[in-house]
Amino acid sequence: MTTDKPSITVLGLGAMGTALAGALLSAGHPVTVWNRTAAKADALVARGAARAASPAEAVAASPVVVACLLDYDSVRDVLGAGHLQGRTLVNLTNGTPGQAREFAEWAACQGADYLDGGIMAVPPMIGTPAAFVLYSGSRTAFDRARPALDVFGESVYLGEDVGRAALTDIALLTGMYGMIAGVLQSLALATSDGAPATDFAPLLTRWLQAMGGWAEAAAKQFDSHDYATGVVSNLGMQAASFDNLHRTADEQGVSSELLAPLGRLMQQRAADGHGHEDLTGIIDDLRKDYA
Repeated sequence: MTTDKPSITVLGLGAMGTALAGALLSAGHPVTVWNRTAAKADALVARGAARAASPAEAVAASPVVVACLLDYDSVRDVLGAGHLQGRTLVNLTNGTPGQAREFAEWAACQGADYLDGGIMAVPPMIGTPAAFVLYSGSRTAFDRARPALDVFGESVYLGEDVGRAALTDIALLTGMYGMIAGVLQSLALATSDGAPATDFAPLLTRWLQAMGGWAEAAAKQFDSHDYATGVVSNLGMQAASFDNLHRTADEQGVSSELLAPLGRLMQQRAADGHGHEDLTGIIDDLRKDYA
């Protein structure tokens, strides 16, 4: 079978790497795959992927190389040195902004045009409209690889600061884990009298969806640093009533440790004279020691 779609190499065939390679195959791209445990490539090879015997062979097979391995050190170890000249390297390995910038320098020394990325999806979402992937680094690399990258989900290019995708990725995951912490706490509390969690979950989902727009409103407040205009529920009132969350948890025999840090920050900021403002101002307190 012939195709005018570019050939892509995928290094790393964990759950996510397998999903990425599978989506490329479904979209008609020639795909070369490599994994340290070769048997993990069997299902993809059965679908038409080429199995490389070594990372060097895999890199040589395609102008665009997508890495999805454990960490940045793993990518460096797998790629070695001397094989990336003229290649576009797209690294979709989770890491920090500092790691991304350091790795970009290494990749440049190897002759690669480098793009760092963050996948905002779980493997079953890859190739669906629900997935999006963050990219930062070389604009040339992004434009060259985009026909393949768009297969994974919406491609969101954040600019040439190579650390920006990793920072945004971690910030989004931070929001996710904050939400998960709230869900875990609320499920523990709601079921403390023996009620089924499945009875409570639809109400929780409805409430969280109703509150979903708060992030954008908070962002506008933070960018303007005006936390006192149009306040609907001020910090002082919220800080005072927050104690009821702890008291109810204590009455029900449930730990409130997931909530405690936020309560302390709210009470301290209110005590510092910001009780008339919105909750958003807490961001200033989170950042003040690092500004």
